[in-house]
Amino acid sequence: MNQNIRNIAIIAHVDHGKTTLVDQLLKEGGVYRANQQVEERAMDSMDLEKEKGITIKAKNTSVHWKDKIINIVDTPGHADFGGEVERALRMVDGVLLVVDAYDGPQAQTRFVLRKALAHGLKVVIVINKIDRDNAEPAKMYDKVLELLMELNATEEQFDAPVVYGSGRDGYMMHHIGEEKKDMTPLFQTILDHVPPPFAKPEEPFHMLVSNIDWSDYVGRIAVGKILGGIAKIGDPVYVLRHADGKRVRAKITKVFEFTGLGTRETETAVAGNIVGISGFEDVDIGDTLTADEAGHALPFTQIDPPTLEMQFCVNDGPLVGTEGKLVTSRQLRERLMRELKTNVSIHIEDSDKAGVFNVKARGAMQVAVLVETMRREGFELLVSRPTVIEKTGPNGERLEPYETVWIEVPDECVGAIMQNLANRKGRLTNMEKLPHSTMIEAAITTRGLIGMEIDVVNATSGRGVLSHLFKEYGPYAGEVLTRITGTLIATEAGETTAYALVMCQERGKLFVGPGEQVYEGMIVGENPRNEDISINAVREKKLTNFRSQGEGVAAGLTPAIKLSLERSIEYIAADEFVEVTPKNLRLRKRILSATERRKAERSGKTG
Repeated sequence: MNQNIRNIAIIAHVDHGKTTLVDQLLKEGGVYRANQQVEERAMDSMDLEKEKGITIKAKNTSVHWKDKIINIVDTPGHADFGGEVERALRMVDGVLLVVDAYDGPQAQTRFVLRKALAHGLKVVIVINKIDRDNAEPAKMYDKVLELLMELNATEEQFDAPVVYGSGRDGYMMHHIGEEKKDMTPLFQTILDHVPPPFAKPEEPFHMLVSNIDWSDYVGRIAVGKILGGIAKIGDPVYVLRHADGKRVRAKITKVFEFTGLGTRETETAVAGNIVGISGFEDVDIGDTLTADEAGHALPFTQIDPPTLEMQFCVNDGPLVGTEGKLVTSRQLRERLMRELKTNVSIHIEDSDKAGVFNVKARGAMQVAVLVETMRREGFELLVSRPTVIEKTGPNGERLEPYETVWIEVPDECVGAIMQNLANRKGRLTNMEKLPHSTMIEAAITTRGLIGMEIDVVNATSGRGVLSHLFKEYGPYAGEVLTRITGTLIATEAGETTAYALVMCQERGKLFVGPGEQVYEGMIVGENPRNEDISINAVREKKLTNFRSQGEGVAAGLTPAIKLSLERSIEYIAADEFVEVTPKNLRLRKRILSATERRKAERSGKTG
């Protein structure tokens, strides 16, 4: 036991103030100098995290308070990034459960808390944002206790201490109504309630690799909690491979401790501390590092399996290579294999077709983050619509994944959402009236859930909130209709004209504006009927000597709808692709030629 160290993870639903709370702990832990600008949401270091306002990667930091080191792991709150959560929980002895004083426990709170309780971790409840209008901190604390009972918490876990406060305003208190001063009550509760890390300093060095970092100077860095002994620069170690069971000799070249927002090099690291170690040509998450020649591999928690599968393909469109530099099959494969090294919840396989890779993941958001990262690196690729990974039951029956979905909507929109659920073969399991809205709980297939989030946004004018959680594999639900509209398909290549688009918009909503490059087979709009319509979006106006009444025709043009990457992936049908480049997102048919498409339809091979 190392009495001077505490290792904790912060868990919460998306947008409950988790990362802002870490900012305050860093501030009071002396990470920032008195005159230093405090960076908001400092732990969300990826550009995508800052833009989306969510945590994607689990990250480590540490705060020094009263001569004690508190190592903090900031975990994602979205179920798609469950693999990150699983790994983070292996390194810690307690969790801060952050709950919004207005919203209360939500779907992802349930997801991450279930994992923490299963690991036997101590819980500290933080009722955050008590300064919000209509906040009900006492009621939300009762809801957390109900959730702990529902998730079969032990008596010790159920008797978790609670603090109330506001991470944004920088105060915590043991009881509502106390003086709003600083974060001391939370620091003290962590030290009193979370046990020091269980470690055996007298044994030979051993550590489970829970995360992988990368440095241009030293290469791969294995991150984890030292479970025994000490790690010293120059010490020989063995890497016990999780993948193939091989034992590989290596030498520790650098040891990094986490401090504030960065790392610092140290000569030695003690048992119980969370550190980074370099000196390995090849090390992966789940591997064991040990100084004992006869040492055994440490158990690695199995990560929840992927439920969705989609194809990443080499871009074969007419505009290939005009916007991105990385377009070949070899470059695409190398990048995907690199992703496997640090992302244990994604599976990637070569398909039987050249330049096509099967990617299995937990959800569309997880895949969208990977694709968005790749396009920013200069890649061009095609992405297919997600399909669910089915299984065969014990009696040979067809099984597919089901999820529990929670949808909070304004009261006047309940009817529209219920209809949408019915269309997608969803089954209502509970409905609760909240002060200003209604919470709908339902069981639905993962297949039926694809694309539902945008339907909720449209039906509620952006006021609805949807969250979901994997439930189980159940019987195949039959055909599910998720897209009831058709598309407008370009017949000619070239630059779109306002003249042509004004006529095209009579057939439906447009996805392109004037002056954009299109090609045959590209989807340029949505048709309200469930059929595809071919249109010419590049037709130019024939010039005559007469001034026509249609002068200034562009004035009647409705602005084009621009879909986000995640929305595009969920929108496309089985016979369509999203073409992703560093500058543009385009929707297109798999088979670009109209003649070839008709032939394929007749032979039933469009997907």
